[in-house]
Amino acid sequence: MVSRQEILAGFDPSGVGLDNGNLYGLPFDYDSASIVIFGVPWEVTVSYHPGTAQGPRAVLKASPQLDLYDLDNPDGWQQGIFLAPTPDWIEPKNTALRHQAQQIIEATERGDRILDQPSLAAALAAINTECEAVNQWLYTQTDNALRQGKKVGVIGGDHSVPLGSLQAIAQHYPDFGILHIDAHADLRHAYQGFQFSHASIMNNVLKLPQMSRLVQVGIRDISHGEVALIQNSDGRVVTHYDSVLKQKRYGGVPWLDLCQQMVSALPNQVYISFDVDGLDPKLCPSTGTPVPGGLELEEAFCLLRQVVSSDRQIIGFDVCEVGSAEWDGNVGARIVYKLCNLLSLSQNSSKQ
Repeated sequence: MVSRQEILAGFDPSGVGLDNGNLYGLPFDYDSASIVIFGVPWEVTVSYHPGTAQGPRAVLKASPQLDLYDLDNPDGWQQGIFLAPTPDWIEPKNTALRHQAQQIIEATERGDRILDQPSLAAALAAINTECEAVNQWLYTQTDNALRQGKKVGVIGGDHSVPLGSLQAIAQHYPDFGILHIDAHADLRHAYQGFQFSHASIMNNVLKLPQMSRLVQVGIRDISHGEVALIQNSDGRVVTHYDSVLKQKRYGGVPWLDLCQQMVSALPNQVYISFDVDGLDPKLCPSTGTPVPGGLELEEAFCLLRQVVSSDRQIIGFDVCEVGSAEWDGNVGARIVYKLCNLLSLSQNSSKQ
């Protein structure tokens, strides 16, 4: 068995990016990596543009093109990053169920009652069951990795996919917060009848008592019901609307000051949930539900750096809604790499 020291000594981080089946062409496997990434090609409930099921593949394909020197953590690659294999059953099942889900989505958009149509009601029940199966698979994988002392990241797929990972994290961390970058609040209850909808991920996360504070950034497409939920959350959900943040900046408030204010509401241990539609859509134009406005990439990274510089600890992350196009994969790969390096930096800082 090759030792970790031999792996590090035998790899040139300045060399040509290798197409070796692992993210960034890194030479690690499950055992030698400190961070395990699970790609989840699942977008059954996406309600606008399909394609995010190809997000993990797009990120993997683009990743060897990145240079590995990171200004925040130059030796971050040495921690070991490994993209775990995805079970063969997930992607075919996504494809099969996506067609049924589209029929349900179109029916709800016509104003039809799904329960009045037995075939659609049966399809809805099947979709909810299969989404739960994906959650359970990811829960088991995350729990196993955490028990081995590893950290976990997730690449979607639509934003419904990290729920199983968050459920596992909740079993290992009794008090944590979520920094949620997104164009949408994702606080709807069972949107369009889908219990595990991409639009319901944070509503489902609120059922985890260990998750003490949800801080949302970049929100600019939201429903009346979600606003009411936020207002009635007794401060458990703190939402920073994109238009309000921009208005403050137009008034001269530095972005770094705003980042410090946003991060100050989080507890010591923080999970990052990064939906790429929280960015300006020019950065990920093939994302599932693009919305005008949003953050620049370095603005988002500035916010993430503030989590680390405030001596908080990043305990896991997801990057979701990456589209299938080449440019989307390029940007998604950069976000995943930055999160891996900041996670490592925060873990090391907490030990000092």
